[in-house]
Amino acid sequence: MSNKWVRDVFLTNKPIIAMCHLQPLPGDPYYLSGSRMEDVVTAAKKDLIALQEGGVDAVMFSNEFSLPYLTQVEPITIASMARIIGELYKEISVPFGVNVLWDPRASLDLAVAVGAKFVREIFTGVYASDFGLWNTNVGQVARHRKNIGGQDVRLLFNIVPEAAKYLADREITQIAKSTMFNTKPDVLCVSGLTAGAETDSSLIAKIKKAVPSAVVFANTGVNLDNVDTQLSVADGAVVGTAFKKDRVFENPVEKENVKVFMDKVKAFRKEQDK
Repeated sequence: MSNKWVRDVFLTNKPIIAMCHLQPLPGDPYYLSGSRMEDVVTAAKKDLIALQEGGVDAVMFSNEFSLPYLTQVEPITIASMARIIGELYKEISVPFGVNVLWDPRASLDLAVAVGAKFVREIFTGVYASDFGLWNTNVGQVARHRKNIGGQDVRLLFNIVPEAAKYLADREITQIAKSTMFNTKPDVLCVSGLTAGAETDSSLIAKIKKAVPSAVVFANTGVNLDNVDTQLSVADGAVVGTAFKKDRVFENPVEKENVKVFMDKVKAFRKEQDK
């Protein structure tokens, strides 16, 4: 699959997609009594502005603090995320995507409703996970995407889901090959164990070698110390924790962390283009 679309969407090679992690939403266990949606919107706006002013190439809105996650979310989650993005829409100056954890149909519904360019989800496989037995039905999701007019929404397939193990005894390159053949994803995302856990760059290299046509992103744990190594093999990266205060997952974004990181990325790209 050509990666021309990557430049068309993100206006650069080796894009950095920054996570805009949303605070707990109504219905979530950590949405405490007395919480207000206005406060969730305000926190998201602060993070969005810090990410954009720091120079990221794109943002992805995710209900990251809806822990523990559902594999079929409740309607209130989609409604809450749509409200947040709707209120922030005029502030968004870079391409954006959405990730409704861990529900691909809901992610597509939200993407179509708010005009997102891409979604990231677990679309394929069956897993033993911290969230129970985790099944998928990519054929059903593909048909749903067509029925709701989401054919232009780019699909980022996480083929190494966090906190889960593939039930079949299959090597990761076999999974990558069959996923590319059967479902034609726009991106294969390769992850570490959890958000913030470093992705194994040698694993990315193996997948790139096994499926040369695939666009492969490092999905977790890219930071200031390893970004050059990761981008030397990956076609892009999704970054969240590295932009947070003290590089702590639960903390708000700090613009200076973003700027220092993106300055290094831009220097790397410049060297690559020589």
